[in-house]
Amino acid sequence: MSDEKVAQHKDQKGSGEGVSPEALLVQEKTRNEELVRQLKYLQADFENYRKRTDKETMEAGESSVRNLVLRLLSVVDELALAIENARKDGSVELLEGIKMVHKNLVASLEAEGLERMKAVGEAFDPRLHEAVAKVQGSSKSDVVIEEIRPGYTFRGRVIRPSMVKVELGALEPKVEGGRKHE
Repeated sequence: MSDEKVAQHKDQKGSGEGVSPEALLVQEKTRNEELVRQLKYLQADFENYRKRTDKETMEAGESSVRNLVLRLLSVVDELALAIENARKDGSVELLEGIKMVHKNLVASLEAEGLERMKAVGEAFDPRLHEAVAKVQGSSKSDVVIEEIRPGYTFRGRVIRPSMVKVELGALEPKVEGGRKHE
């Protein structure tokens, strides 16, 4: 730095007289390091912001698709009911046409990540099953014995629980003071 620039710098800093060029250099290095540190924090904050907005955008898109799939499940249910009714009425052409539409719709939904949950024979789980009927049984735990309406997961998350009939596990008699009470 020329003497004139050092003098200008001293005036700008307001540090007064008697500051050596080495001291000014140390001050500027410290200031530079602080600015670099602030820049790194800003870069990290921006990267975190970008990742968060990307994740939120992806989740919003996923939510839209999940809602569409959920609405289409009623169409799947109605087609399955139509297949049952056409089978009872003996209308072979109608039955085959409905089966084909049902199969294509289910295949399209499965390609997007829809999976039908297995219910019958499984242990009852209130996160996966909605009990609409219960009967007393003799097994040790509650077991699904009939599926009223199928349940589905979408990309690993339960989108609709199965409506099921549950066989309740046998009640264990209470043992108090060495005697059984029922």
